[in-house]
Amino acid sequence: MNLSSLSPFLRNSFLRNLTRDGLLAMEPERAHQATIMALKLGLAPSQKFRDAPELKTILAGLELANPIGMAAGFDKNAEVHTALGTIGFGLTEVGTLTPRAQRGNKKPRLFRLMGARGVINRMGFNNEGHAPAYERLRLQGSRAMVGVNIGANKDTEDFVADYVLGVERFSDIADYLTINISSPNTPGLRDLQSGELLNRLLSSVLSARARQKVRVPVFLKLAPDLDQSQMDEICASISGTGLDGLIISNTTLARETVAGFPGADEAGGLSGIPLFDLSTRCLAQMRQRVGPDLPIIGVGGVHSAQSALDKFEAGANAIQLYTALVFEGMDLLEEIKAGLIEAVRARKQKTVADLVGSRVDEWASKLI
Repeated sequence: MNLSSLSPFLRNSFLRNLTRDGLLAMEPERAHQATIMALKLGLAPSQKFRDAPELKTILAGLELANPIGMAAGFDKNAEVHTALGTIGFGLTEVGTLTPRAQRGNKKPRLFRLMGARGVINRMGFNNEGHAPAYERLRLQGSRAMVGVNIGANKDTEDFVADYVLGVERFSDIADYLTINISSPNTPGLRDLQSGELLNRLLSSVLSARARQKVRVPVFLKLAPDLDQSQMDEICASISGTGLDGLIISNTTLARETVAGFPGADEAGGLSGIPLFDLSTRCLAQMRQRVGPDLPIIGVGGVHSAQSALDKFEAGANAIQLYTALVFEGMDLLEEIKAGLIEAVRARKQKTVADLVGSRVDEWASKLI
């Protein structure tokens, strides 16, 4: 389907409702569906200029034109990864995908906190399952590097087995895989972040990766709500395993930063600006633990060029965003690129990579 197939009345009506204010006037999940439809219809603005050399990045062996990605949760079913590359993202992460299709949690399950520029979601891994997404990825390429975020079905008898199925399904077609064990909306999932469960998960997933024809990079996505001992335990578990990187972080269960805002008491994970300080401190504290070489993708609350720069300085090699686009629109992508280029040039460096980790200790000790 393309936009020209619609009648002039329907086409013009659709376009009028896709302004940022129009989308914000819609119920949140419906606005998300409308955005996905617009991208599928070819309404994505094409990137006007080739990315500047200052933005080139190597991430776990992947050559990125720029280190700015769309986070998982936006393109759940691998429907618009091609369009996101056209817009100008350097990487995009589809999913979270579970082996079998599932509806997710009961609606409503997505809530905007307008005054705080935050979102609470309890989606529950709603997706169409592995097979449809695999076919879309097989048939449609993207200018962006495409990661596949894999998860487990809520009613599975074995979480780890579901992750192994994801590795087996997508290793030949994904640029990287993300093992998502940090969503707060699947009961018991976050238990995989510690102890023998994490050791078993990593052993099983990486053994499954070793059996594939292609060695795809594997990242582990963590929650921001980890205490110091939990971070120590995770670092001990991942050391020497062959894991290719971390993604820090998923949404938070904390509510201190949105106390008093309408909707703040909704159950689910909080994202957006209220998550920024917590997720960035967690990023820096993990960078201190793992050293300078393990790739980390920083995600959580990026909403401006300065906040993007903060993530790099706290230790990220690349970043992802999503919630800020709800409030700021896709123009934010080019604003962030311009700000990063300016920062690289102002500091007389060659690329964004030269800025990584320059304020790790400051961010790791930040009081929140």
